[in-house]
Amino acid sequence: MESCIGKPSRTAGDKRAVPASGCTARRRFLQGLVSGIAAPCIVPASALGRAGRPAPSDRIVMGCIGVGGQGTRQMAGGIWSPEGGFVAQPAVQIVAVCDVNARRRQQAQEIIFSRYGNRDCAAYRDFRELLARPDIDAVLSATGERWHARIGIAAVRAGKDVYSEKPVSVTVEEARILADTVRRYGAIFQIGTQQRSMFYFRHACELVRNGYIGQVKHITFDLDGGPGPCDLPAGGPVPDWLDYDLWLGPAPWRPYHPRVVGGWMAYYDYSGGDMTNWGAHVLDVVQWGLGMDESGPLEILPPDGKNARRLTYRYAGGVVCERGPIPGVTKGILFRGTEGYVKVSREVLETEPASLRFRNIRPGEIELHRSPEENHHTDFLWSVRTRARNASDADVACRSITVCHLGNIAVELGRPLRWDPARERFPDDPQANRLLRRPSRSPYFLSA
Repeated sequence: MESCIGKPSRTAGDKRAVPASGCTARRRFLQGLVSGIAAPCIVPASALGRAGRPAPSDRIVMGCIGVGGQGTRQMAGGIWSPEGGFVAQPAVQIVAVCDVNARRRQQAQEIIFSRYGNRDCAAYRDFRELLARPDIDAVLSATGERWHARIGIAAVRAGKDVYSEKPVSVTVEEARILADTVRRYGAIFQIGTQQRSMFYFRHACELVRNGYIGQVKHITFDLDGGPGPCDLPAGGPVPDWLDYDLWLGPAPWRPYHPRVVGGWMAYYDYSGGDMTNWGAHVLDVVQWGLGMDESGPLEILPPDGKNARRLTYRYAGGVVCERGPIPGVTKGILFRGTEGYVKVSREVLETEPASLRFRNIRPGEIELHRSPEENHHTDFLWSVRTRARNASDADVACRSITVCHLGNIAVELGRPLRWDPARERFPDDPQANRLLRRPSRSPYFLSA
């Protein structure tokens, strides 16, 4: 496999691009599709597929890894747009699904059979078999988060582009290794933080970044806490439809219990809890609005005795970012400046002064990335074709999830922490630095 090495270049207005890949002849061909001008060719009508679908040579061939509830929604139709799923994209051909749960992979296979009107979709238990297929251009990864970084790295090394469900990692170290690997291989990677493709959030962040509320002084974000320990006993035999060892992956071994498999997000060994689940959305918007996609906070203060829910980040310039309730919204963000505020969630965009809500961003001002059709999946496919950076690439995902992990670490240690965002380390704090990584169960080690 030809490696493609190069650090993404930056362009004005946060419109970002990466060097053209060239990793495969197919990807070079796909780059030419976006110009809208292609040399005429004659193909049999049968090659166009159902309902005038593009010819097979024009399609992005995908495989789907992890096809449970979220993975199936992403594959079949999306959760924020009826047309959002990859199977609904006419320029995509899904040829393989993978899951450690035999029932889920059979269900996903039937969805693909029904969509395409044939039975050519293969089903795999082990994602490594899917990644070994040379005909697959890109993968959707929607497993549990303990697998996200490992599958992303393996896919990139196998020459695939990756759309990954969030959160991108269970540790800061995993996220950094993934981001560095994606850059080294010149791959396209997009994390599923679809709020970066939604108008409300983009416009809110453009208003903040362009100074329409004056100097930002305080941010409130609405978010629940981290995970807890798992003390469940053995819960019976492993079902014959589940590869439990592969389900655990790098997490510590423990006896099977259906509440662990069905509710893993509540437990530390498998997840960062709501701090990383919803934090990957909420704190990502904080980072975006502050222009911190290449940086992060300088200090993290855990909750105190007066407010057990409070968690505080301090950014450069004296900006204070605190966890707390926001009137009228859930899982939202409130930016307060010297001249007004912007409140945003998936349901609400509210500003003070009220006229800001309808303010158009003028030429020469900061314009943030605009996803085609304001659709995150479409943005990923556009990125695969053009090799341009998308709304939520691996570098963005790494920085945003790091903020979430920092909050969990501060809560675990119960004391203030200083953070060096340039070095991505806690200065002179070996105890905190040890929590930037976790040991992995053999043989599921992660290497740079």
